Amino acid sequence: MCTFLFAWQVFSDAPIVVAANRDERLDRPSNPPSIIDEDPRVIAPRDVEAGGTWIGYNEHRVLVAVLNRWTDANLRGERSRGLLVADALDCESTEEAAATVEQSTDEYEYEGFNLVVADAEDSLLYEWDGELRKTVFNPGVHVVVNIGGDERFDIPESRPELGRAQADNTQRARNDLQPETDETAEAWRERAATVLRDHDYGFCVHHGQFGTRSSSLISIYDDGTVDESFADGPPCETDYETVDVSL
Repeated sequence: MCTFLFAWQVFSDAPIVVAANRDERLDRPSNPPSIIDEDPRVIAPRDVEAGGTWIGYNEHRVLVAVLNRWTDANLRGERSRGLLVADALDCESTEEAAATVEQSTDEYEYEGFNLVVADAEDSLLYEWDGELRKTVFNPGVHVVVNIGGDERFDIPESRPELGRAQADNTQRARNDLQPETDETAEAWRERAATVLRDHDYGFCVHHGQFGTRSSSLISIYDDGTVDESFADGPPCETDYETVDVSL
């Protein structure tokens, strides 16, 4: 997944609102969101090839998502990054999930990633390129992409033009998605979905056998309910369908 739009502690009734695109090989098999674990109960799509996931949430209202990180580092990729997400989704809080990520990166050399973990009280960004860095998010709107998050970018020498374009698009999207006066969580999520499908931002990708494979819209409400919609294809040409499973 290569774009993660996130409103955290912005709306009084919905501390977590997410709109995210996953970019991947078009021939890599995956399953749409379902219950993938019962203790705790986890709802997430599944990567059939490696067995993990790229975004999901659990019965404790912990949400975890991973994006590939563009880096010049030569990393071995000893373990699937999607399995790290699954590990973090076994946790009861952001604090516990953070400890899991830190321990796992001590044990394995993953390929580069940007990983977000959040609940109603805390939200963090982990950036991994052979070294692990942690950023604590403040309440607000955040955008995470392949080169970093918000206004902190690390553009690799191997992708200078793409990196600069992604940085510009990320800053523009974050500015455009600042909450409007009296805007609801539902209205903001719809605006974020529009950004995900708008090719002017570059977040909906079409490059031969690689591109935007799916898109997720997730709202976790203060009363514990969750509303999720999933587009099983690029959102510019695929409708979002309600995910009819419950925590």
